[in-house]
Amino acid sequence: MNKVARIFTSESAVNPIVAIVLGLLFGALVMLAGGYNPIAAYGALFARIFGNSYDIGESIRAITPLILTGLSVAFAFRTGLFNIGAEGQFVMGMTGATFIGVKVTGLPWIIHAPLAVIVGALIGGLWGAIAGYLKAKRGVNEVITTIMLNWIALFLSNYIVNTFLLEPKQQRSYMIQDSASLSITWLSELMNHARIHWGTVIAILAAIVFYIILWKTRQGYELRAVGHNIDAAKYAGMNVNRNIVKAMFISGIFAGLGGVFEILGVFHYQVVAAASPGYGFDGIAVSLLGANNPLGIVLGAALFGGLSYGSAGMSFGADVPPEIIRIVIGSVIFFVATQGIVKWVLIPFYSKRKKERAS
Repeated sequence: MNKVARIFTSESAVNPIVAIVLGLLFGALVMLAGGYNPIAAYGALFARIFGNSYDIGESIRAITPLILTGLSVAFAFRTGLFNIGAEGQFVMGMTGATFIGVKVTGLPWIIHAPLAVIVGALIGGLWGAIAGYLKAKRGVNEVITTIMLNWIALFLSNYIVNTFLLEPKQQRSYMIQDSASLSITWLSELMNHARIHWGTVIAILAAIVFYIILWKTRQGYELRAVGHNIDAAKYAGMNVNRNIVKAMFISGIFAGLGGVFEILGVFHYQVVAAASPGYGFDGIAVSLLGANNPLGIVLGAALFGGLSYGSAGMSFGADVPPEIIRIVIGSVIFFVATQGIVKWVLIPFYSKRKKERAS
């Protein structure tokens, strides 16, 4: 058996696939219990995702922020931290990009758009670094601080939009300058005006950067070492506190980028929001499904983003409540988290394979 075959038949690869199948089956049972046709529902879901060029483009649009928030959560996990503040970092990235996009004028696109991206990403990173600093210097658990910072980010963002950016008689900011837009107009027109933007390309590159930082650099080795064993890292002469702050800063940059591209590539304005958009919380599920691996996160985001966008098709095409898809997603997460159930389902498969090897 060659290397590629071993990868796709290994336990680490098979278990998530089985978890997805079990989640879909459980969702089908829920639909049957509610008197709905699961075959028609799933057919409508996939038709919504792949039915035409517009739906494909919008599915890609829905997947993009999940890749970045998934990378954010996974980066922190890999360094021994539990960042559930990707939501707040996402919102602060949105606000930074909106401010630069609206207030800065007279710059060419080649300067204005990258400037808005950099500022939004850095603000997201600094928002994450606050939790890292409190963890490193004061010993405050990052779970507590990131939860609180999520709410602070939401209300601070609303205050900034209301005070400095609000368009009169609207509940949103002014539109960003055209020179700050990251929409791919020509491709959008080819796909029936789906909201395609450069953020999708950056998200894929971010997954590559994630891998390079953690596994191909000295800094990444230190970050992972601190995550595995703080005492051993200290004994080896590593600056543990500095690495904690760095890890949360980089994690925040990934989440901040997700917010940046929602503004510069999708909406081109920011609303005064009653609640957070939820991408940061979904990023936790994407990270879990992707096993904190950059490739797995891209695939997990594709699944979650596709299911979320396609759920509207279930409602219109099969008269199934779109909330059912949240049950499916929750079931997938449950089966991924409870590896014992998946392994129990796979016992006959692994037993057969062991017998074949023995013979």
